[in-house]
Amino acid sequence: MKSAVAQAQELTAARQRSLSELCTHLQELAEQEKFELARHLHDELGGLLTAAKMDLSWLQSRLTEPAIQQRLTQLGNVLDEAMDLKRRVVDDLRPSLLDHFGLPTTLRTHVESLCGRAGLDCEVSMAEEMDAIPKSTAIALFRVVQEGLNNILRHAQAKKVHIELTDEPQRYLLRLKDDGCGINLSDPQFRWTHGLAGMRHRVEALGGTFTIDSGAARGTLLTIAVPKTTTP
Repeated sequence: MKSAVAQAQELTAARQRSLSELCTHLQELAEQEKFELARHLHDELGGLLTAAKMDLSWLQSRLTEPAIQQRLTQLGNVLDEAMDLKRRVVDDLRPSLLDHFGLPTTLRTHVESLCGRAGLDCEVSMAEEMDAIPKSTAIALFRVVQEGLNNILRHAQAKKVHIELTDEPQRYLLRLKDDGCGINLSDPQFRWTHGLAGMRHRVEALGGTFTIDSGAARGTLLTIAVPKTTTP
């Protein structure tokens, strides 16, 4: 007969597995919802904005009064900003480049665009082309970088970030490094935030490892290794 301690350990392990499975399911559901929302925004809102631009061009060709032309030009600029905002929102929800050009191109484009808008110096090291990366692995690595960059911009006070993606024989290795204020991992008050916990779970759900190396005033290094043959 099992001891009370053994029974408690088994119950704890079973609950941890259940929570992990629930977290994985919720992340998969969220990705599907993001995909559907991105598709609707791209098709429907994109269609409305394009139609508005066409009507605006028609008006500009027929109304020659300078004051009206000036207002129409201003309206055109607003529509251009709206179309750019729509594109960025859609790419954040579900990067279309990921389906068409693969992970390296998608990461490079996202990192350079985000860092450029934030005034953050970035260095990206990865091969321009890699063998086809499984979709589940590609979206997980993209979301890790996306969340990691958001954390850097919000909290790290960094000036420079370096991202490296390596295609090794047995695994994909991703490193995300910043030169910001860092995290004191030895501080008893340190705890895994929802963002960090979500990143770690994405990686571990693919059978990978997620580690943090950080310290006060020496920046933070995230190292993610995902096997090419995943074992959840």
